[in-house]
Amino acid sequence: MNQAISHGKIMLVGLGPGSHDYLTGRARAAIAEADTVIGYATYIRLVKDLLDGKEVIKKAMTEELDRAIEAYDRAKLGKKVAIVSSGDAGVYGMAGPTFEVLFQAGWTPDSGIAVEIIPGASAINTCASLVGAPLTHDFCAISLSDLLTPWPTIARRLDAVAYADFVVALYNPKSGKRTRQIQEARRIFLRHRDPDTPVAVVKSAFRAKQNIQFTTLGAMLDADIGMLSTVLIGNSNTYVKHGLMITPRGYANKYDVEIGNSAARDGEKRGISLSTGLNGWLEAIHAAHADGLSPAVLAKAYRLPEDYIAAVLAEPLDLEEDETEEGAEA
Repeated sequence: MNQAISHGKIMLVGLGPGSHDYLTGRARAAIAEADTVIGYATYIRLVKDLLDGKEVIKKAMTEELDRAIEAYDRAKLGKKVAIVSSGDAGVYGMAGPTFEVLFQAGWTPDSGIAVEIIPGASAINTCASLVGAPLTHDFCAISLSDLLTPWPTIARRLDAVAYADFVVALYNPKSGKRTRQIQEARRIFLRHRDPDTPVAVVKSAFRAKQNIQFTTLGAMLDADIGMLSTVLIGNSNTYVKHGLMITPRGYANKYDVEIGNSAARDGEKRGISLSTGLNGWLEAIHAAHADGLSPAVLAKAYRLPEDYIAAVLAEPLDLEEDETEEGAEA
């Protein structure tokens, strides 16, 4: 019987935005527990007052694999090591590179070295909280850094989410050497979005040099955008009012949202999918097809792939009974 002996431990610590007010209790405890703390110099500075008596290893921005290797080497010696990342360690952070190094070295969860991921608030959350409620509907994050990702891959993702009307957070939008990526991102978005689409640029959220700018897609290149910025691009329904950027969830599609009246609109039922939800849409396209509209025409009308429309129409119309939703939205 193989019984692993517990040796060291690697803790991948998300620091959140950097302010101690937003550092989780578990993150603080993990740093206190660690013998060694490893991280990019800027991140080390964020928690320098928590590092007394610890071995501290600072690494440059492009030395992520070196940080992971250093952590593994010390964990093999029985050390408890904290690798710190701003935001969340699993969102453009050190969790991925660390597991790559561990797997390549033959590490397994029962090998005697424990690995714990300690989550922290990512820039998309913290920046959004400073500008209002821009993420209330579907959103995504895309990094403009092409240091490790081919530009055509990034461009395809930008085009897809711009077309699909996601709210988008752009990470790593610009640096001293990478200045054109944000220009190309804007060019791609303008293929699908109105130039007046609201944009918020948040720099150094919850840190000493915090700066917030509201602008538009058409004018956003005039904003102060750098490596410490996150760019939030709204969708077609996002608006700015009283200095707050808001993306409606869609309640107005179903309910009369006037103050004192939240009754469902005609043709809608509380807690049941929209009349234009999946069941309603399936009925509509089957009826339209029966009236002579081709999959190509329907695909153009709904901005959906023709082969998807054709596949749906090829199946018998068998509607599932709708159920009251119990989601996590509110």
